[in-house]
Amino acid sequence: MTKKPMRRNLGRGLSTLLADVDMNADRPSKRQPSSDSTLPIEQLHPNPDQPRRDFSEADLQDLSNSIATKGIIQPLIVRPDPKKTGQYQIVAGERRWRAAQMAQVHRIPVIIRQLDDTEVLELGIIENIQRADLNAVEEALGYRQLMDRFGHTQEKLAVALGKSRSHIANLLRLLTLPDEVLTYLREGKISYGHARALIAATNPAELARIVINKSLNVRQTEQLAKSDGTQLSKKRQLHPTKDADTRAIESDLQAHLRLKVSIDHRHNSGKGELRISYTTLEELDGLCQLLSR
Repeated sequence: MTKKPMRRNLGRGLSTLLADVDMNADRPSKRQPSSDSTLPIEQLHPNPDQPRRDFSEADLQDLSNSIATKGIIQPLIVRPDPKKTGQYQIVAGERRWRAAQMAQVHRIPVIIRQLDDTEVLELGIIENIQRADLNAVEEALGYRQLMDRFGHTQEKLAVALGKSRSHIANLLRLLTLPDEVLTYLREGKISYGHARALIAATNPAELARIVINKSLNVRQTEQLAKSDGTQLSKKRQLHPTKDADTRAIESDLQAHLRLKVSIDHRHNSGKGELRISYTTLEELDGLCQLLSR
């Protein structure tokens, strides 16, 4: 019988990779050779699978000012670019790389690691999550990537990352929101608490715009989402969706009478109402003559 290859254990791989991120230079990974050096800034390039996508200009400027006066204290983790000879891919430290460019720094301290694509992606996600360096959307996408690409469960992630399972589950639920709402969250126009309150709403994008325009707090947003659902439920009960046959009859009558017609048919009882609307006395007189024939 052919044995199935065992899945790489997250806990052991995490501890090994995070040893690099914590810069324990006197205790390098036994599996990976390392070298500490500086590299020209133009030889470094971001990791295309980096989970972090939003970089605050204000934070980058503050970091740039610090780098200009004190230099880069913590080296970047890089690996040789698998597609470009003489180039290096940033595994951890893209924010420092961006700030260094703003500070016009020409060489950057690095620690070079021989990592495969899987380790690079996993490390990029975990390093940012562990440092609380991601917004809620990016963190949720990071968890989703770890689960989809590496088969990790919520329970395994919770243990490995020191997070509660409910925290991970709540963040993953954010990804059910429309892109418009997620954009508001990424841009800081609404908070994580606002977004959580909108998850169960029937029209979260519309409610999110109301929250922003009226500067509602989280409690007010929860009440808005709850009342919206209640009102919509009542509206649906009072005005159930009309079937195609009913709409066709309405259309035929409107074409014949040249007046607005509304049919409210109750399928369970077979009863209903027919409403004919007019806007002038002449239309009413014409309708009366037609009905009296």
